[in-house]
Amino acid sequence: MQADSSTANRPDSIRSKFELSWVLVALGFAAMYVPTFIDLFNGLWSTDENAHGPIILAVSLWLLWDKWRDVRSSLADARPAPVLGSALLFFGFVAYFIGRSQAIDTLEVASIIPVMIGLVLLMLGTSALRKLWFPFFFLIFMIPLPGVFVQMITVPLKTGVSYAAEHILYSMGYPIARTGVILVIGQYQLLVADACAGLHSLFTLEALGLLYMNLVRHKSWFRNLLLAILIIPISFCANVIRVIVLTLITYYFGDEAGQGFLHGFAGMVLFISALLLIIGVDSILRIGVKKDAQGVAA
Repeated sequence: MQADSSTANRPDSIRSKFELSWVLVALGFAAMYVPTFIDLFNGLWSTDENAHGPIILAVSLWLLWDKWRDVRSSLADARPAPVLGSALLFFGFVAYFIGRSQAIDTLEVASIIPVMIGLVLLMLGTSALRKLWFPFFFLIFMIPLPGVFVQMITVPLKTGVSYAAEHILYSMGYPIARTGVILVIGQYQLLVADACAGLHSLFTLEALGLLYMNLVRHKSWFRNLLLAILIIPISFCANVIRVIVLTLITYYFGDEAGQGFLHGFAGMVLFISALLLIIGVDSILRIGVKKDAQGVAA
């Protein structure tokens, strides 16, 4: 008995239509958002506070590409959700046009997420969205934060980081004093800037921690939730380490070294120390989860 040729070729036909439709979607998406990204690269993303934006976008696209193979392998089981998808797509379009026309960067960039989720639901359904949820969630960290909210959170953060750095260095015997967010060490004065210890760096380090959790793929939800919460104090500690490093560089090598190339090196110290702290805390949590599991089994 010979199989029907149309039935045998159906998966290839579905895949071809799928790829063609998504090429058209990608072209439409590019026509809509390429001007937005050009403005971001020439504006917000060229500042220290929002320099993480392109990195978040690149990582999200890489995660989407990595998950896309799983989506393509289950096309025959796709169950589109046209009602929910259309609603999210409409909401995203409205947010985009308001943000674009009124120059509200937060709203314009945030519209990318409902538009992409709406397209996936409209064409593939909830099963595909479950596979792609983390790349879409990760895009949240690309959204520029409202200035009023940033200022409200940044001031106490900078004060706390400055206070911690001052007391740590003073306990180590350094001649240091503090006035607000200004550190005075020896003959030098250092202003703890927003980029060094503000909400943006905290936001970026939270993204780094969540990416680490996604790549490691822990099965324990308790461990994941606890680590996600602990990333906040870890980020604070990493900012303190960065400010201490910058202060010591300035104290030993002068103001030009502190504000020049070594300032960028201190930024690397921030992320390296945060990553090491995250891995260390995660290792402690892993031991605790194992002991708890062994206690339950016993």
